[in-house]
Amino acid sequence: MLTDVMADFSPVELLELFQRAQAQFTDRVDAVAPDQWEDEALPGWTVADLVAHLVTEQLWVPPLLAGEPVLEGRFPEDTSDLLGLDPFTGWESAADNALSAFAEDDALIRTVHLTRGPTPATQYILEMTADLTVHAWDLARATDGDTELDGELVTAALVFADQLPEDGVPGLFDPPLDVAAAADPQARLLARFGRKPI
Repeated sequence: MLTDVMADFSPVELLELFQRAQAQFTDRVDAVAPDQWEDEALPGWTVADLVAHLVTEQLWVPPLLAGEPVLEGRFPEDTSDLLGLDPFTGWESAADNALSAFAEDDALIRTVHLTRGPTPATQYILEMTADLTVHAWDLARATDGDTELDGELVTAALVFADQLPEDGVPGLFDPPLDVAAAADPQARLLARFGRKPI
């Protein structure tokens, strides 16, 4: 389904983009007010659910890079278990461990075993970067935060988005929405992931 991205980005660039995407999402998590955690972020998901989803994705990075397969039950599924008493700390801890795993010397020449099959780690980190970028917008929109995304992250996420099937990936990525040809990169990215820009 997806191809290797080494022609587009060097390993150093991919790691830097991932770190920036984490930082962008961290800023949005830090801005969530205490009374906003139960607000709707996406259909069927609260703000807490969205952050917990990203925590789970970060938790999976170290075992996947270590060659382990995706196994159900490896991590908690309940939002409150994933976030604990301090959602910001829960997010930061998972994010730090994921970044450390990707920063290991040979991490980005490995292959990870996702549910869809073997995937180059370079493709995996770009997918994670795109997901963090789009969800940073989701979180900001849900909490009346800053919905302006880092332009370089938008560009990188579009590289990933351009590799997706035209009708999305059921259960993972929503089908794209129509967008004007003259739309800016952020609007095109959001539309590609089924989001209607504000």
